[in-house]
Amino acid sequence: MDIPNLSNPTVISKSISKTALLLISILSLSFGFWGSRFVNTSKTINQISTPNILISNPDSLTSSSQIVVNKLYGNLSKAFKDTAIGTIEKGSINGEGTHILNRAGGATQRASLTSSVVDLDLFVGKKVEVKGETNASTKTSWLLDVGTIKIIE
Repeated sequence: MDIPNLSNPTVISKSISKTALLLISILSLSFGFWGSRFVNTSKTINQISTPNILISNPDSLTSSSQIVVNKLYGNLSKAFKDTAIGTIEKGSINGEGTHILNRAGGATQRASLTSSVVDLDLFVGKKVEVKGETNASTKTSWLLDVGTIKIIE
């Protein structure tokens, strides 16, 4: 009966470390995947009040006289990545949108606006910051679906 030579531990440790590393990787990925399925990360925000900023429900607005500077109006349950600042006017660019956002830089910087969340007629003639999602358009350079709007001046 031959007794294996145990004086060379590098062969055993290499095979154990590769196996252990593989096992740890598989377990980590599994726990991370399944853990993310059980943790609810979405948060619904109905109304938040901070200094000089009040986030309101757009359905409560009935006239432009109720609109206040530095109030944020619109849908807050979704984060919007596109932002623009300008003055809103009624009309469309080449038939796209219901309103136009006149931005600094002249006619080439104008954006067509639409919104199913906010009544843009209430903000005509006001300098605003709008946030929303860009939509594809072949008739205008920028078609923005407005999700939130805040009066600057």
